[in-house]
Amino acid sequence: MNAKVLLLCLLVSPLAALAQAPVIQISGANFRPLPLALSTPLVQGTESKTTPQSVDDALLFDLRASGLFQVLDRASFLADAKEGMTAGSINFSRWANVGAESLVKYSLAREGDELRAEARVFNVGNGREDFKTSQSAPASEPSRLAHKVADAIYRHYTREPSPFLSSITYVRKSGSNKDVWVADWDGRNARQMTSGGINVLPALGTDGVVGYTSYQGGKPDLYVQRGSDLKHIKTNEGQMATGIAFSPDGKRIAYALADGESAQIWVANAEGGGARQLTDTRFGINTSPAWSPDGKRLAFVSNRGGSPQVYVMGTDGSGVRRLTFQGNYNQTPSWSPRGDLIAFTARDERNAFDLFTVQVDSGKISRLTQDQANNEEPSFSPNGRLILFTSTRGGPSQLYVMTAEGNNQLPLPSPKDKAALTTPDWGR
Repeated sequence: MNAKVLLLCLLVSPLAALAQAPVIQISGANFRPLPLALSTPLVQGTESKTTPQSVDDALLFDLRASGLFQVLDRASFLADAKEGMTAGSINFSRWANVGAESLVKYSLAREGDELRAEARVFNVGNGREDFKTSQSAPASEPSRLAHKVADAIYRHYTREPSPFLSSITYVRKSGSNKDVWVADWDGRNARQMTSGGINVLPALGTDGVVGYTSYQGGKPDLYVQRGSDLKHIKTNEGQMATGIAFSPDGKRIAYALADGESAQIWVANAEGGGARQLTDTRFGINTSPAWSPDGKRLAFVSNRGGSPQVYVMGTDGSGVRRLTFQGNYNQTPSWSPRGDLIAFTARDERNAFDLFTVQVDSGKISRLTQDQANNEEPSFSPNGRLILFTSTRGGPSQLYVMTAEGNNQLPLPSPKDKAALTTPDWGR
């Protein structure tokens, strides 16, 4: 893939005249994470200790997981803790001595039921303030405030939205139950959507809609839920419906229908009406539909060639094309919002599952994970820069995040009971 060049470190003078902005490559051989120091927050007023810590933990994780920054260890910091928020109060030489090229200073204050943060970004090399932002959130949602600050910093350096204000969904296993949960992008503020039974393969649509496959009616079928409002998407009676996927505009759904001998891909409107069958392999399995970002194509898995492989086709069923030819068990495709890549799970020669990407145009395969237990079920971030996935490298299946190139693999904050988390989907 051609390297994507993005603007970094935009310098703003006191008169707001734009200086020449240096550039780095955030992908490709020349990419180098920007060494960034995040100071501890300056807390104003008598806010409890837990709130600043919650903000700080979430902000640190956002910046580290972004893949853009080398967030420096605070244990190495030499600067005086009494430094202020303005360039005149900062000893930049001490920050330079620990390797920082960029410095983020931020403060927190409680104003009634609202929590406010002010963050300032400095260029350590020239001692100038590059950027500042003021953000607020309900005091009951400190991590939300952190995500808003991180998003502002990310936008400053990339000129594109971050993934930090998005949501994810996944399945959490507890005993014999499998329930659908929704959380902030990093797993914080998790909310349970279903209550008992077997509910699997969740997907996030637009405006907070969650779709999933549930056995609550005795056989697998599709359900859509917004808050406590639950709707059954009726499909062909007697068949088993699985794997709902929302189109980018939220107006259509794709899914698989199985009748015992085969499984076929169908598309319908968001309410389940106007259903059309797209594939027709009498004894074959076609499943796991994933929309292209322009809504004109679907990736899916089919064993029509003898083993499960990733295919693409138009949303009218035309132009079917096999995309993967390496390996004999490829599944769970996720189409990048940038349009160029599809991530998928493959079983290797040692019967371990790992993650790969395939270029949609050329078919070139890149391996993302290796020699770290089983890694499965990739899902791209809304901006296509990160991939959410599951891994058993630490025990029961948990959620991890990495860059689209497979770098900077980090676990999301996990439930204390280490319950198994599976089949994540990253909302748009």
